Amino acid sequence: MDGQRALLLGGFLLSGTLLSEAAKILTVSTLGGSHYLLVDRVSQILQDHGHNVTMLHQRGNSLMSDFKEEPKSYQVITWLPPQDHRKEFKKCFDFFMEEALHGRGSFENFLKVMEQLGFQCSHLLRRRDIVESLKSENFDLVIIEIFDYCPLLIAEKLGKPFVSLLSSSFGTLDFGLPSPLSYVPVFSSLLTDHMSFWGRMKNFLMFFGFSMKQWQIQSKFDNSIKEHFQEGSRPVLSHLLQKAELWFVNSDFAFEFARPLNPNTVYIGGLMVKPIKPVSQDLENFIAKYGDSGFVLVALGSMVSTYQTWEVLQEMNSAFAQLSQGVIWKCKHSHWTKGVKLAENVKIMDWLPQNDLLAHPNIRLFVTHGGQNSIMEAIQYGVPMVGIPLFGDQPENIVRVEAKKLGVSIQLHNLKAETLALTMKQVIEDKRYKAAAVSASVVRCSHPLTPSQRLVGWVDHILQTRGAAHLKPYAFQQWWHEQYLLDVFLFLLGLILSSVWLGGKLLGTVARCLCGAKKLKEM
Repeated sequence: MDGQRALLLGGFLLSGTLLSEAAKILTVSTLGGSHYLLVDRVSQILQDHGHNVTMLHQRGNSLMSDFKEEPKSYQVITWLPPQDHRKEFKKCFDFFMEEALHGRGSFENFLKVMEQLGFQCSHLLRRRDIVESLKSENFDLVIIEIFDYCPLLIAEKLGKPFVSLLSSSFGTLDFGLPSPLSYVPVFSSLLTDHMSFWGRMKNFLMFFGFSMKQWQIQSKFDNSIKEHFQEGSRPVLSHLLQKAELWFVNSDFAFEFARPLNPNTVYIGGLMVKPIKPVSQDLENFIAKYGDSGFVLVALGSMVSTYQTWEVLQEMNSAFAQLSQGVIWKCKHSHWTKGVKLAENVKIMDWLPQNDLLAHPNIRLFVTHGGQNSIMEAIQYGVPMVGIPLFGDQPENIVRVEAKKLGVSIQLHNLKAETLALTMKQVIEDKRYKAAAVSASVVRCSHPLTPSQRLVGWVDHILQTRGAAHLKPYAFQQWWHEQYLLDVFLFLLGLILSSVWLGGKLLGTVARCLCGAKKLKEM
C-alpha cells in the first residue's frame, strides 16, 4: 500500500514538474474576424498559463472594417501580402458577400476567395526571412486555425507537430471523424440528426457533392504545394488534416447533435466567453426605461454589418419600432443618412459589449447572424435567438438552433418588417424558447472543466507525451477500401459466388450421373 502511495505521489510530482516547464508554441492566424479572435484567445490563455507563445499573424485579411488590434502579452510576428494580392482578395470577398446578401451566394464565388488565399499562401512561403526565422525558433508545438489551408502547409514546412482549431461547428471539412450518414448531417444539407427516409436519401447523395467540393477547395493550394515542396515529399492536404495531434472544436454538446468523436477531438465551445463586466451607465439608463419589458440585442457580426443594404436597415428599423422592448443594435452611425428617423425604442452603437449585454438580467432576445461565437455566448447565458443567417456555417448553425428550440430563423434576402416583428414577438412571448435556452445553458455550464482548462490541459498532455499517436484511430493509416471493409465484402461475395457456382456444378454432375444410371437400368 505504501509503495502504491509513493508511486502515485511520484507520478503527481513528475506531472507537476512537466507542467511547470514552459513550452515554445507558435499560433498561426491568416484570416481576421472571428477566426483571428479565436486564435488570439487561445494564444492569450496559453501565455497566461506559463507557455511562451508567438503568433504569426497575416494582416490585410481582417474581414472587419472596424477591427482594432489591442496590445498583446505574447509575441506577434506580422506579415502583409503584396498590395495587388490584397486588392484582388478584397474584390473577390466583397463580391462574394454582396451576392450572398442578395441570396445569390454560390460555391463558385467561394472558390475564387479560396484561390486568392492560395496565391497569398505562395507569397508567404516565398518569404524566406519569415520561414527561416520560424525554423530557428525551434517551436515545441504549432497551433493552427483551419479555414484557410495555408496554416497546414506552414506547420508542415516547419516540420513540427501541430494542433488544429476548428472555429466553426462540424461538417465544414473532413478530418477523419466517423460520420454515419443515417444521423450525421452532411454540411449544407440543412438536415438535423432526425432524418426521414427521404432525408437520409438526400444526405447520402449530398455526401458525394460535399466530397467533390472538398477536393475543389484543396486544389486551390496545389500550386503552393508544387512550388514549395520537393517532388516525392509533397504533402496531400486531406492527409495533413488527419496528421493533427489534436482537434479543438469551437462548439459544445449543448449545441451540437450527438455524434461519434475520435479521442483526439475536444470541444472548447465557450472559450470566447469572458468574465462579466457591468455595462456603462448610458446603457443601463436606456435599459431601465423599458422596465420589465426588457431589451432586445441585435448584432449581426462585423462582416454582415459592413455589407448591409439600406433597404434591409429600413425593414429592421420598422420591425423594431413595433416592439415594446428597447432595442440595442450594433449598427454603424455612418449607415444612417441625415433626415431618416430611427425608431424611438432603438439605440444604435458602432461597438457594444455583447458578452456583458447577453449576461444582463433584462435581456429578452438576441437577434444574431448565427456566428459560432455569438451562439456560444447566447447559450452560455440562456438567451433565446432569432437567427438571420447569411453564408458559410451560419445556415447550418441556425438549423441546430431551431432543432433544439433555442429560437427561429429568417432569411435576410426575404426580410420584411412585419415578418421580423412577428417572429421576434413569438420568441419573446413563447416561454418554451427561454426554457430551452436555459436548459442548454445548464448543459453548457455544468462541464467538470471549463473550456480554458480543457484547452490548457490537453495542450500540456500533447507536450508531455510528445504527440498524440495514442489518441488517433488506426483507421487514419488504412486505405479507404479497408476502412469500409470493401475488401472483406468482395472476398465474401466471391466466396459465396464460388460456392454457388461449385454447388451448381456439383448438382449438375450428380444429376447427369443419376440420369446416366437410369438410362443404363432401362437398357
